[in-house]
Amino acid sequence: MNAPEQWQLPDVQAIADRRNVYINRVGVKSLVYPLRIASAGGQPVSTVATIDMAVGLPPEVKGTHMSRFVEVLEQCGGPIDAVSFERLLGHMLQRLDAQTGMIEMRFPYFIRKRAPVSGVESLLDYRVMFRGEQTPAGSVFTTRVSAPATSLCPCSKEISEYGAHNQRSEISITVQCAEPLAIEELAGIAEQEASCEVYGLLKRPDEKYVTERAYDNPKFVEDLVRDIALRLDADSRVLSYTVEAENFESIHNHSAYAVVERVK
Repeated sequence: MNAPEQWQLPDVQAIADRRNVYINRVGVKSLVYPLRIASAGGQPVSTVATIDMAVGLPPEVKGTHMSRFVEVLEQCGGPIDAVSFERLLGHMLQRLDAQTGMIEMRFPYFIRKRAPVSGVESLLDYRVMFRGEQTPAGSVFTTRVSAPATSLCPCSKEISEYGAHNQRSEISITVQCAEPLAIEELAGIAEQEASCEVYGLLKRPDEKYVTERAYDNPKFVEDLVRDIALRLDADSRVLSYTVEAENFESIHNHSAYAVVERVK
């Protein structure tokens, strides 16, 4: 049997288009694919990513080659980090004969954590995004890490005779860097500036610790984003950032939200 590339079948998308309309992005979206992500400790973390891939299409070209996006992923070897992601983006542009393009990967990332008192270990999931884009001005790679945390309301603590309302928060840090920052490092920054960290597994002594730790370290949603912004301001590797925090309020039927954006 002849190889697929030898089949003499019409290629409709290769026909010239005469409408003279440039398409900014065309490709595949919400492609679910297994990946290995490089970790700070050197051991790759397996995950399943939801991936968008697209290229710019010249006005005279009728259609792109959709199957080639999947081919590019199939040829991706080794764990993904900032360097291998840039190679993947370059390979896609070459394979699709494109000058501009974008790849975005969204995936859960698991970090093994030790409970603060008992030391019992468990995995905690974080939401991560890698995004690379090639434009006429150059290439840009960004990382977003979303970490769960605990925040305790300073006002509630101040006005209450006992107790204070607290809530689970989601803190997201998006960075563009001159040097790569590991997922674990970004997650750690978010957790360290919260009232307390969140753990996958806690024993009673651990529950006592995290409850009292949050009570001794109250923070508004504004405090969360400002304290993280100061950490990123002081890091010379960070070129630009967005810090977002959402508190899923325990005494209101709405969330509290704050964001800081900066290009350094």
